[in-house]
Amino acid sequence: MEGWDPSTKSTLTQIPLLSSKAGPRDGGAWTQRLKEEYRALIAYTQMNKSNDNDWFRISAANPEGTRWTGKCWYVHNLLRYEFDLQFDVPVTYPSTAPEIELPQLDGKTQKMYRGGKICLTVHFKPLWAKNCPRFGIAHALCLGLAPWLAAEIPVLVDSGMIKHKDDEASTAAGST
Repeated sequence: MEGWDPSTKSTLTQIPLLSSKAGPRDGGAWTQRLKEEYRALIAYTQMNKSNDNDWFRISAANPEGTRWTGKCWYVHNLLRYEFDLQFDVPVTYPSTAPEIELPQLDGKTQKMYRGGKICLTVHFKPLWAKNCPRFGIAHALCLGLAPWLAAEIPVLVDSGMIKHKDDEASTAAGST
């Protein structure tokens, strides 16, 4: 955690670390890991809400907990930009971090792979590997998605690659 700003350190230390090293193919051990994932996500969400920094909603999209969907948002120039969020838990999880997808932004930035998968290779993947299996989904959101949104969304908005929903609605109303 050397070189991190105090806010990131504080946030990270409040997200519970996980102890089960189990993936989707590990039966009962995976169920235990999912419980730990939910505890960490609940703690992170509660912390964000108490700090008035609520920025995502996510839940398992299937009973096995291998597909996750939700919404994330970023506020830029006092406007909220909201995006669909999804990912599959890799079969090699937790050794392999999930590839977080924002499908609406597919092809709008170079810091993204096909299908809207955000680029986390340079900064996040080594950190994940070093902290496996203690990091989980909440950590991926905190240290992967949050900084990516902070770096990319202002650039995409300022370059005109994405527009606020109110701008799109007024443009559509003006053209009819």
